[in-house]
Amino acid sequence: MEVILLERVEKLGHIGDVVKVKDGFARNFLLPRKKALRANEANRKVFEANRERIEAENASRRVDAEKEAKTLEGASVTLIRQASNTGQLYGSVAVRDLVDALVADGHKVNKSQVVLDRPIKAIGLYEVKVALHPEVPVMIKVNVARSPEEAEMQAQGVDVMAAMFEREEAGFTEDYDPNAEPGEIATEAPAEDAQG
Repeated sequence: MEVILLERVEKLGHIGDVVKVKDGFARNFLLPRKKALRANEANRKVFEANRERIEAENASRRVDAEKEAKTLEGASVTLIRQASNTGQLYGSVAVRDLVDALVADGHKVNKSQVVLDRPIKAIGLYEVKVALHPEVPVMIKVNVARSPEEAEMQAQGVDVMAAMFEREEAGFTEDYDPNAEPGEIATEAPAEDAQG
């Protein structure tokens, strides 16, 4: 299906471009979200008549997005989640969690602006793209940790998982009794008889 783009769509084109897309993409995404019009003669005339207005609206939205981008630039979000000893989260960090954290910090962001290719399923530091406008992307840092102390260590550049495994290997020692018989279980020193 051929469509006329009403705004810039990443990897597709700019305002006014006539592009050929799959029918499902046009019907389910571009047309319902008012990002495009079907490319027929009537819609071409409507678009040309309203081109200046559409471009002016796009420019004003871009200016607003650039103002918000200045406040969001370099933003960092810390999320405390439960995780296993190997660093795998019980559950995952999804777009909704990031939006809630950014809104709590006072930023104006909605779900459709956060670009998360796949949910975050392990502790660590991540870079996530926030597209405030199709032409104004911003990268934010997401710090996923099990505790505030761990988040602080990760923010300073410490690989928490590697540090934890080093500490475990260095700190593990087994009590060894040289007089014990093979297979004998180590026991506490026998308690004195209470009768005596």
